[in-house]
Amino acid sequence: MKNITDKIDLVALAIISVCAVWLTLGYLLLGSLAAAVTMLAVQALYVLVALAAYRGRMPFLHVLTAAFGFVLGNMMNYKETTAYNFAFWIDGAVGTIAALAGTAAMVYNKEKLNKLPVFESASILVVLALCLGSWGCFTAADKTASGRAQHTMWAVPAQFDSSECDRPGTLEVLIYETKAYATDNRAVTKRALVYLPYGYDEAQRYNILYLMHGTGDDENYWLSTYSWNKTMVDNLIARGEIEPLIIVTPTFYVEDDCMDGLDALTYSFREELRGDLMPAVESKYSTYAETADDEGFRLSRDHRAFAGLSRGAVTTYHSAFCGSLDYFSWYGTFSGSRTDREYFESTIRSENLREYPINYLYVTSGAFDFALPRQCQDNAGLLSLDNRLTTGVNTDFDVFPMRYHSQGNWHLALYNLLQRIF
Repeated sequence: MKNITDKIDLVALAIISVCAVWLTLGYLLLGSLAAAVTMLAVQALYVLVALAAYRGRMPFLHVLTAAFGFVLGNMMNYKETTAYNFAFWIDGAVGTIAALAGTAAMVYNKEKLNKLPVFESASILVVLALCLGSWGCFTAADKTASGRAQHTMWAVPAQFDSSECDRPGTLEVLIYETKAYATDNRAVTKRALVYLPYGYDEAQRYNILYLMHGTGDDENYWLSTYSWNKTMVDNLIARGEIEPLIIVTPTFYVEDDCMDGLDALTYSFREELRGDLMPAVESKYSTYAETADDEGFRLSRDHRAFAGLSRGAVTTYHSAFCGSLDYFSWYGTFSGSRTDREYFESTIRSENLREYPINYLYVTSGAFDFALPRQCQDNAGLLSLDNRLTTGVNTDFDVFPMRYHSQGNWHLALYNLLQRIF
């Protein structure tokens, strides 16, 4: 069949164009301009490649769309939470079919290649140059910045995480007794890491941050496995950017419980946190709690924060924000939510918790993060429900450009959070 290659390329171009509009408008409707701009740039490249394949009669160029479509599709979708970005999988499938079928048709019909179209080729180079150039320039600028938190972050200033601090804090292991609250209530011994700032003095009182890891990691994640986070904390304190504080990194895992479905642990950690971990920590270390009990924790809530990443962010919502608003008034949720409006309404709007002020809720994600769509939806539900939170006053939702579900994303989030709490 004559012109079959052109028809294949035109169909591919049409489908990829629809995907471009779908993704860009989708993120605009979710309220994330940063992600919408990112999607527009990526999809513009896909459309230009498809147009170059058609104009140049070079169907093999669709291989580029196929490769990057599948990479981004797998990176930006997660079966447990969202397939919001399924359009990338469509891009990948369409690119694969167009490349194979179009090339086969050209060979069969002995068709000749056209010249590589100048306009499309130049446009691809311009968009790539703008994207990569912006990434490089903004990252370099942030690396040499003076150091204050910013809503749009490309990198942590090098002065805070590129070299060890000459006044480092210390990490201690805390062993404590708890129970398997999600299953059979058996006795369990667990451990947490406790960061003490340089010059820690029991005669002084310190603000305290409980910091949770994500799926597949443990209490070592934040400050030991990725030790540059500790280096950053040390330097932020030493340079006077933040006040000295205590950081506790526990784990929501309880031996081998719930390994086939971890959601129960994000709720049951509330009992461990309130009844076992906090008493063990704050009876040993000097915080603002006069007593390590319910009254002491409630009276000192303005000096206590809880934050987490991914499933640790879900745990933050379920066990700290919705489950312990009377004990905490500062929160950070990075790349995770899975908490709908109805659950917020039944917890923080309940008679027991609705009168407690919320000092700050910091929500972050990456523009390529699969958790972002659900975060946008859940956060919108929360803000529409609770007038204690006002964007730009005591809550912010930052989306970091060129970041995905990874430690680089959460390193930026922790940097900003530390400068916005207490």
